[in-house]
Amino acid sequence: MTHGFVSRRTRAGGVEVHWIEAGRGRPLVLLHGLADSHRTWSRSVTALARHRRVLAIDLPGHGLSERPDASYDLGWHARVVGQWCDYLGLDEFDVAGHSYGGGVAQFMLLSHGHRMRRVALVAPGGLGRGVHPALRLLALPLGTRFMQPFMKLGTGLGVRVVAGRGMGHSERAWLAAANGAPGSARAFVRTTRGVVGLGGQRVHFLDHAKRIDALPPVRLFWGDKDPVVPWRHGVQALDFLQGVRLVRFAGCGHFPHAEAPDLFARELLAFLDDPYAQRATLRGKEKGTAPRRPPTIETIAVRHRRRDGA
Repeated sequence: MTHGFVSRRTRAGGVEVHWIEAGRGRPLVLLHGLADSHRTWSRSVTALARHRRVLAIDLPGHGLSERPDASYDLGWHARVVGQWCDYLGLDEFDVAGHSYGGGVAQFMLLSHGHRMRRVALVAPGGLGRGVHPALRLLALPLGTRFMQPFMKLGTGLGVRVVAGRGMGHSERAWLAAANGAPGSARAFVRTTRGVVGLGGQRVHFLDHAKRIDALPPVRLFWGDKDPVVPWRHGVQALDFLQGVRLVRFAGCGHFPHAEAPDLFARELLAFLDDPYAQRATLRGKEKGTAPRRPPTIETIAVRHRRRDGA
């Protein structure tokens, strides 16, 4: 992936998981999205590792991790990742979760919230119903035997649509090969159906956030041209999350960390190092009668450059 990174494996929650790590300092856990892998962070992770101990896991059913016969729902993924954090002895850590990984991070707040210092949600699921129509179609009763032959081809075609400038030819080829491995279709279908139906996303952050005593500081990062999860979900989230800022990457799609890696790393580190970052609060749970503050949306202008034959 990147020179200086170490590839490691262990068993967590009864599943063999793979991750890469590098750097020193406060741990930063990176969680990728659906049908993706640790390599989604490859363009921004080097800059992050100069300041943090970066740990980028392959979620079970993805990348180089095992593909067991399991439920693959959000709660299951959160338990496996949580036990992996326990194995690593992470008493306090930051988390950045992209897309489905953002949903996993949200669920981890139920079990590991007291150890999650800050949470960055990058184009996350769980903040609205809208989602790309192709994912809604997976709610149809298509068996994994039907899906498996199309996993490799579908990955190659799909990432061209949703990743845009964020993934070059070699990255698309690696991901297509990984998703063609046995068990990938079963994991993909079960993971998707756990959160998406014909009507759109079926799991919302508010479904479980009210069970969390105290939220950590949270920041949203979103490309305003996202074709997978509409960036308006981030704007709408500011209506029910107090003390949260939205960083908008102008002209970026679903992968701002890959399309604008230097800017993304800068903004993420600024959040993680901000001494004045306040805890997020659900509106209605905050104390007092202070009037609502206007939502904070910071726009980052992005200049795109072609990479790796994209």
